[in-house]
Amino acid sequence: MNLTRAEARERADLITVDSYDIHLDLTKGGEVFGSTTTVKFTARPGSSTFIDAVTRTVHSATLNGQALDPAAVADGVRIQLPDLQEHNELTVVADAPYMNTGEGLHRFVDPVDNEVYLYTQFEVPDSRRMFAVFEQPDLKATFAFTVTAPSHWDVISNSPTPQPSPAAPGDDGGARSVWTFDPTPRLSSYVTALIAGPYQSVRSEVSSSDGRVIPLGVFARKSLMQYLDADNIFELTRQGFAFFEEQFGCPYPFEKYDQLFVPEFNAGAMENAGAVTILEGYVFRSKVTQAQVERRAITVLHELAHMWFGDLVTMRWWNDLWLNESFAEYMSHLAAVDATSFTGAWTTFASVEKSWAYRQDQLPTTHPIFAEINDLQDVEVNFDGITYAKGASVLRQLVAWVGPEQFMAGVREYFAKYSWQNTELSDLMVELEKASGRDLDDWGRQWLETAGVNTLRPELETDSDGTLRSFTIVQSAVEEWPTIRPHRLAVGFYNLNAAGKLERVHREELDVDGERTDVPGLVGLARPDLILVNDDDLAYAKVRLDPESLATATAHLKDFAASLPRTLVWNSAWDAARDGETPARKYVELVLANVASESDSSVILVQLRQLATTLNFYVAEEHRAAATVAAADRLWTLASGVPGGSDAQLQFVKSFALLASSQEQLDKVAGLLDGSAVLEGLAVDQDLRWELVASLVAGGRMGQDGIDAELQRDNTSSGQNAAALAKAAIPAPEAKAAAWESIVVKGELSNALQGSAVSGFMRVHDRSLLEPYAEKYFEAVPGIVESRTHALAQQIVVGLYPALLTTQATIDRTDGFLAALPSGSAALRRMMLENRDGVARALRARAADV
Repeated sequence: MNLTRAEARERADLITVDSYDIHLDLTKGGEVFGSTTTVKFTARPGSSTFIDAVTRTVHSATLNGQALDPAAVADGVRIQLPDLQEHNELTVVADAPYMNTGEGLHRFVDPVDNEVYLYTQFEVPDSRRMFAVFEQPDLKATFAFTVTAPSHWDVISNSPTPQPSPAAPGDDGGARSVWTFDPTPRLSSYVTALIAGPYQSVRSEVSSSDGRVIPLGVFARKSLMQYLDADNIFELTRQGFAFFEEQFGCPYPFEKYDQLFVPEFNAGAMENAGAVTILEGYVFRSKVTQAQVERRAITVLHELAHMWFGDLVTMRWWNDLWLNESFAEYMSHLAAVDATSFTGAWTTFASVEKSWAYRQDQLPTTHPIFAEINDLQDVEVNFDGITYAKGASVLRQLVAWVGPEQFMAGVREYFAKYSWQNTELSDLMVELEKASGRDLDDWGRQWLETAGVNTLRPELETDSDGTLRSFTIVQSAVEEWPTIRPHRLAVGFYNLNAAGKLERVHREELDVDGERTDVPGLVGLARPDLILVNDDDLAYAKVRLDPESLATATAHLKDFAASLPRTLVWNSAWDAARDGETPARKYVELVLANVASESDSSVILVQLRQLATTLNFYVAEEHRAAATVAAADRLWTLASGVPGGSDAQLQFVKSFALLASSQEQLDKVAGLLDGSAVLEGLAVDQDLRWELVASLVAGGRMGQDGIDAELQRDNTSSGQNAAALAKAAIPAPEAKAAAWESIVVKGELSNALQGSAVSGFMRVHDRSLLEPYAEKYFEAVPGIVESRTHALAQQIVVGLYPALLTTQATIDRTDGFLAALPSGSAALRRMMLENRDGVARALRARAADV
């Protein structure tokens, strides 16, 4: 199943694909569907190649009127095509399996009404799970889908949905209809889509810059429609349309734009042309934090940006995957700030995206942004923080380097020149060089072809009256990746004003290059209370504060007048704790002392998440239990002290429930659940109830009967996932054994249920419950990777790694496993190296905390 880049290059040189005509029969039961593909393509006469097709059965394959023997040419993954002519027509008739892994054509049964819902997820190599296809992004073609399905379903694809025509009843006597879609424009196969089932929809429209009226649709399952906030989605979509069409100088390239919230989705969303699929968790059935609302907005804008960058113009091969994702990530935040109500999105970017990037870039498996992608397995493990977050951060640095107006001018020329084609990074860089006049060769080598993150520190001298005599920015790099890079950044000076707020009093923007960069523009100014290198977060680098600034920040973190500089200081403190430069318990204290004053919901979310990580891994073992109890008590106090019904209150309660371990804390959790304890303004809705249930189960205060009772109250897909987590969290050896059997041995759970069970299995107060499974994990992992799809295998390899057994013995066992790993296990080796690094980092941080 592993297509190599060499094979793809050879096939692209050999053939040009014209069109696909695909007939799908979705009425053959719950195991397989019928897939008949006719593909027309040109080739070098007399040559041979193959077409990709993951099938259960190939009934027939006919090439240019000649029947091929399926037993001889098909192996369930590829079909060999011998003796090609200049003009070829291939028809493959097959049955293909439905998936429950979130890959290919995923089948889901709604427990509320037993209705069947289908959707596709094809990135990277999974359109071949639905139809026979030359599966690589540079073999674009038109796609015409004809779909037979139950008459009461809705069927959605890239082209506008046609009126269905009646078909003969199926074997079960049920009414069937046929939907015949018009051909798409020329697309890469991975952005084609099919979504089918009794989805419900809300309709609207938007006017394009070229005068067309573009139909809009928002879809969800019947049982979720009562919660669908379609108006908000439409508003964001219209704002994004206007912004991107103006910025890109190019009207929206497709006939309609549907956004479909689908169940058991592995990612946040997928940019199928004109038919975007989105994680169903973004349909909010309970009160959620503003951070989640903003995340949904960024996701909506990210996928819309892909309609141009990714779908209209597509990378030639997956080594430019980073550019595809980074561009959409950068543009989604830019659009949020400039065109929507989410004007603080760059704060979120600094807190969420860049934190992810810095974490990924310090792993032993870090890699250049422009990674060498030799095959599809390389692609699957490169959907990471480098591809998305570091790429977007560096793209923002590039915008600062060439200038925002010049950057967009180059992008507009790029779209005008390459619409409906495939490109490489160099094609975009040529246009940016033309627009800006900057030579980007050296910039590209240093930023895109090397890995690792630099650290920037201020070095300054003052006169006796506090006037700056000199100011230098010192840049360093780690030994493994010693590149010293050019940065465009700003230095901010902050003073405490009469109201006690830290406000910026001076900003100096400059190019930084080399190990030492003098900043003459700051000489002669009065030394401020706090100096912030990389103010406004333009550069991609870790930042350290000088001692006086650090003292000011520690005492006055909550007093920044603006959210972004405060977030940059938060990030610096987190880096120092993770790196073992400052004790973990000092970071815990910093969070608990300041988080209630934080105004940005996403920053609160990140700080509470990092608080839990610090308590679980970085606090010295002998202090961990006491520090966790103390932190949970503080969170309860914070939840009681902030305004009732506020975003912060909800976040503090959720974090408290996660950490609650003492009997007094669990009493409070139980009180919230049964109503005997009340926090003013807190709505204990269904999703919060499940978090309280999980807390009580993990604390030994509720068992299977309580879980079953809650599931009876909420027998939905969300409820079933929450129940699976809670069941696996029961703190009893027999419960852990049952969860292990279900996840690892039987392997019959869907992607969503397995992910929930994995989370529950690892949720323990008594870590000795996990000790019997450390060796079992290492014994099971090779077979898991061999037998399961990448999505399911990764959940287990990463999720069940015994990281909570944070000891040198865990590292030693991992080293032994890695030493015995065969050379062809690149994906598994990478995941295991990252697992190991987490434990090694935790041990270093614990040593610093002692």
